Amino acid sequence: MDFKDQIKQLGDRVAKLKDQIQTEEATKNAFIMPFLQVLGYDVFNPIEVVPEYITDIGTKKGEKIDYAIFKDGNPTILIECKHWAQNLNVHDGQILRYFHVSKAKFGLLTNGISYRFYSDLVDANKMDEKPFLEFNINEIKDNQIEELKKFHKNIFDAESITNTASELKYTNELKHILQQELTNPSPDFVKHFARQVYPSVITAKILEQFTSLTKKSIQQHISDLITERLKTALTKEDENTKEQEAIQAEQAKVDENKVITTEEELEGFMIIKTILRQKISVSRVTYRDAQSYFAILLDDNNRKTICRLYLNGAKKYFVTLDEQKKEVKNEITSLDDIFKHAETLFAIVDNYDKSKETV
Repeated sequence: MDFKDQIKQLGDRVAKLKDQIQTEEATKNAFIMPFLQVLGYDVFNPIEVVPEYITDIGTKKGEKIDYAIFKDGNPTILIECKHWAQNLNVHDGQILRYFHVSKAKFGLLTNGISYRFYSDLVDANKMDEKPFLEFNINEIKDNQIEELKKFHKNIFDAESITNTASELKYTNELKHILQQELTNPSPDFVKHFARQVYPSVITAKILEQFTSLTKKSIQQHISDLITERLKTALTKEDENTKEQEAIQAEQAKVDENKVITTEEELEGFMIIKTILRQKISVSRVTYRDAQSYFAILLDDNNRKTICRLYLNGAKKYFVTLDEQKKEVKNEITSLDDIFKHAETLFAIVDNYDKSKETV
């Protein structure tokens, strides 16, 4: 199971168990420790994952953070844990204090569902107020999984993560702003567009009018984009389907050209017609040749296989199909042996005709 599947599986586990988790300690054991294990860390190795890590803050001695992940003898990630139902917004300051007095490069605040990764991208040795990576384990996106994967023990590189974290942080903040503006455009956002299409002064009444128009225009534009994407996807799917059908048709022609009906197969067909003419009109007995076998059919219907003949190999077989359409093979030494299976052929034809009458 790859990293992505492990994270998705953990998200499913959290969704199923969270209502049964009553304490912060249970949250750690059920959600957060398994999360660290998915990242490749040995939670039972006190040298690698240190629980209750002491971080003295000024005159306060013995202050502890829930976990610290160590690398080369130094803390690299400080982890503060809360009960899964707690709002993390009220706990940001706590991990910030620990970060100031530690050599760790990253801080993680989590309740086992929401995960917030912090660093010192703005001011060195001072934890940023906003996380550079944040996700919900139940709704984690593929691009977030790729960023999270960088924290895996096997590929962890603090410098590499820091180099990309700044861009990730500001990209996430810009996306959040855009989402807010597209959902509920601010006056400045509306004015920016109104000035480009309205020739006069933007009064309060005009601003109100353009706020409604801007929201409507955004919704229509997004709808148009979705429609265009769907058309493009359907067109590609249609093209792929036609291409696949053309390939299959061409392959069928190739396969058909490879099929050679032998004299021996035709002789076997005549023997079966001779047997069945005692029961039915011989005009109902037809054949279709394939690369691997020669099929005898009733009423030229593929669903009414009377038998199959395998005559081109080292051994020859007279074959019928059971109720599950699986082959039942009977070895024959010569075509005359087909006469030994006359009663079987009669029964097969009778069954097909009885099914027809029932229907």
